[in-house]
Formats: sequence, C-alpha cells, structure tokens
Amino acid sequence: MKPRAIARSRYRAYSRAAFATIAVIVFALVGIQFAHIVKRNMAMARSLRDAQADVQALRARKRAQKRVLLRLRNPGGAVPEIHDRLHLVGPHETIIYLKGSKSPAP
Repeated sequence: MKPRAIARSRYRAYSRAAFATIAVIVFALVGIQFAHIVKRNMAMARSLRDAQADVQALRARKRAQKRVLLRLRNPGGAVPEIHDRLHLVGPHETIIYLKGSKSPAP
C-alpha cells in the first residue's frame, strides 16, 4: 500500500471511531434525560394519586358531616344525640346503662 492510502485508511478509521464515540455520548445523554423525565413523571403521578385520594376522603367526610347536620336539625334525630352526649332525658324518660358481659364458654 502507498503511504497516502495508509493515511486515508487511518483517517477513515479515526473518523469512524470519533463518530461512533460522539454517537454513544449523544445517545447516553438522551437516555439520561429521558430517565430523568420518566422519574419526574412518576413522582408527579404519585403526587396526583395522593391528591385525588385526599379529595375523595374529604368528599366522603363532607357527606358524612352533612348527614349528621341534617339529622341534628330534626328534633327526632337530635334526641338520641342529646341522650348520648349530654346524658339528659326528657320527662318520663330513663336511661338504662348496660354493661357488656362475657359470653359463656361452651
């Protein structure tokens, strides 16, 4: 081979190696960025799921509180609450407290 042909083949080999190295670096950087975006997306999805669970819990609590409020606005629904919390009774009423007993062993 001529010295010029050897130089060209070396130049081609070095340029291909340089191109391959640059391609590997670019693909690595793109992969790292993609992994970072996926990780961030997963964290945001987890945060959204937690927020949605909190909203559902608050809605359920609100419904329960509305039911209690409607029950307490009605005198018939307020009387048991008065008996339970304040231990007050109306005329001709009596509260009887029962102690739990253990069930008999077979």
